[in-house]
Amino acid sequence: MALDQVATINQAAGRTEFSPKTAPEKIPPGLRAFSGGGGGHLVLELEKAREQAPSTWGQAQLYVTSAYEHWRSPWPKHLVSDRQMALLADTKTPQGILAVVPMPPASAESTAPGEKAVYLHEVQDPGNLGTILRTLAWFRGLRCLLSPGSVDPFNPKVVRASMGAIFHVPIETEVSLDSLARRYPRIACLDIGGDPIANPAFAQHDCYLFGNEARGVPQEALNELAAQRFTIPGAAKIESLNLASAVNMAVYELNRSTIANLASPFKANQ
Repeated sequence: MALDQVATINQAAGRTEFSPKTAPEKIPPGLRAFSGGGGGHLVLELEKAREQAPSTWGQAQLYVTSAYEHWRSPWPKHLVSDRQMALLADTKTPQGILAVVPMPPASAESTAPGEKAVYLHEVQDPGNLGTILRTLAWFRGLRCLLSPGSVDPFNPKVVRASMGAIFHVPIETEVSLDSLARRYPRIACLDIGGDPIANPAFAQHDCYLFGNEARGVPQEALNELAAQRFTIPGAAKIESLNLASAVNMAVYELNRSTIANLASPFKANQ
């Protein structure tokens, strides 16, 4: 069924003009839609990412309902009905603002000076991956590597859980375990029998391996990579930590000395 005519917002003139184009009933292949989240937070983060990487995030189209008609945006903006927004969005109750963006090219195999990598082996839970990306974006200087069989980082649940952090973290997908030794001379992993992560040696590695929520990383692969084992000390009254919790603690430990030297106080979203 054809959709209603879309109103294109003329921001400069401050008026609404109708154009002959129509809003798509679904997002075409090669494009992804990012729903606004509370107060359009995802779109705000996408706008920040555009400033930092215009070649990657500069070609968006913004679709808004009347509630967000006056949103100022660097991209072309189109006014749609609530019904049209429901067709475009992936949530049951869309916020009324949505950006449609060409899929970014896969990150090239690369390592910036001083950059470390977090490798996730067959991570399955979108919430876990989104939370991890949010942590990596907070601390920066960290690349996320995803093995074959991992959840799609642009899964809508991952994007929402990341709160827009996905636009700020370099991500590589389909990275095999056996490729790591060629790229990273010093590899570490978490193991209950390892040294505490507070050991200064923990921060001296280049790549940190974290396994599937249920199966971890195959032991034979860890042996072949000569991964040094570390642990997060605890009371050990339960079998293990949640994957995202373990990554968050490890990444915080990697940055603890830097955090202690920050002049400005720590501020977290409540």
